[in-house]
Amino acid sequence: MGQKIKIAGWVSVGVIAGALTTVSLQTVARGAMTPLPLEEIQQLSAVFGLIKTDYVESVDDKKLITDAISGMVSSLDPHSQYFDKKSYKEFREGTSGRFVGVGIEITQEDGLIKVVSPIEGSPAFRAGLKTGDLITKIDDTAVKGLSLNDAVKRMRGEPNTKVQLTILRKDESRSFPVTITREEIKTQSVKGKVIEPGYGWIRLSQFQERTVDDFVRKVEELYKQDPNMKGLVLDLRNDPGGLLDAAVAISAAFLPPDVTVVSTNGQLAESKETYKASPSFYARRGMGDPLQRLPASLKKLPLVVLVNEGSASASEIVAGALQDHKRAIIMGSQTFGKGSVQTVRPLGPDTGLKLTTARYYTPSGKSIQAKGIVPDVMVDETPEGDLFAALRMREADLEKHLSSGQGAEVKDEVREKAREEARKRLEEEAKKPPAERRLPEFGTEKDFQLQQALNRLKGQPVMVSKTLTEREPEKKEN
Repeated sequence: MGQKIKIAGWVSVGVIAGALTTVSLQTVARGAMTPLPLEEIQQLSAVFGLIKTDYVESVDDKKLITDAISGMVSSLDPHSQYFDKKSYKEFREGTSGRFVGVGIEITQEDGLIKVVSPIEGSPAFRAGLKTGDLITKIDDTAVKGLSLNDAVKRMRGEPNTKVQLTILRKDESRSFPVTITREEIKTQSVKGKVIEPGYGWIRLSQFQERTVDDFVRKVEELYKQDPNMKGLVLDLRNDPGGLLDAAVAISAAFLPPDVTVVSTNGQLAESKETYKASPSFYARRGMGDPLQRLPASLKKLPLVVLVNEGSASASEIVAGALQDHKRAIIMGSQTFGKGSVQTVRPLGPDTGLKLTTARYYTPSGKSIQAKGIVPDVMVDETPEGDLFAALRMREADLEKHLSSGQGAEVKDEVREKAREEARKRLEEEAKKPPAERRLPEFGTEKDFQLQQALNRLKGQPVMVSKTLTEREPEKKEN
């Protein structure tokens, strides 16, 4: 029997705008190789040979092998993936919260790239870019027609290289070029403020390496501003997940010591694990307990957690743990439903394999795979209702998604009808000026769900959704 080899790996519990985020842990490879099916391997070899000799033009050996590996892995489920050199680098950047670029949060509007916010202290911030600026060109490439991902790739690059952005600033009725030198950017995954005396709001946009430390600092800031905190809103809306140890730590910040936060189960012995609200499960080696500085009163502070269809994986772990232990009221709409764990194993110095290795379960033993966390109180995103939530993708919509493993899945006819109605509304909204069709920014006074969360903390009436109901998981055909 072969000796077990320890390798550094990551366990993924997140989804980011179509890309996947990760969880940093040590993993152990299987000691013995599974016997190979020789007949099928011979067929693969024969196909490779035929392509090399008979195809209309020459094909690179490395491309054939890489595409074969990618096809094999992608046939399993939506979250298993082969990383080539480029995608492996991007993947690792996504988990660290660091990347090389200009330092702006962006969105797309009318085919152009719109600056949502320059990251404080970044090259873009120092160059004077403002919220609302439109980017019309990146170097010599017109932005019109580019996807958001393509625009991001063009703005990223190597440190100390330059990129020229052409900016349209509508309120000044002018267009001008700005040359920016790229540098390493550290993204902020934690925002927060005292929204009114006694009540705080903390938003986590992703679970990254720095999230726990930033969370602790933000809590300290809020208590310094208002030592008499009466309640807190933890905002996990549109948080696609990230690092598992960060999710365990955030849960532990509010839970009693040593209670179960999440458990996992799969084929490997190493995938059968229970994670508890204890520093041994989230403290980085040699760094001590990052939660020690938190005020003791945080454990008892009344808490509302806001979630929606964009809350996935690591955020669902936090919401599920706080819900099962009755530590918080979960409000909003049903979450994404990614309840699977991915382990990333390096295949060399710059390639890797991300493979689904387990399902995870809330403390009460529920799998949320392809279902999600059902809020205690359903609240629409606007006073008029959840206008476009039905159009948002969820785990059960993904092709080849893993089943929950806890009973049959049923097709949701009501959701399909809601999607059709939402599509029609979206067509009508698209005819309005952009300023009129945008949903309010999270954390503002016009944030309807946040206002309902505040009402709940203050014991005031909450406008509960009249349309949202628990989703039935989609039936998988045999």
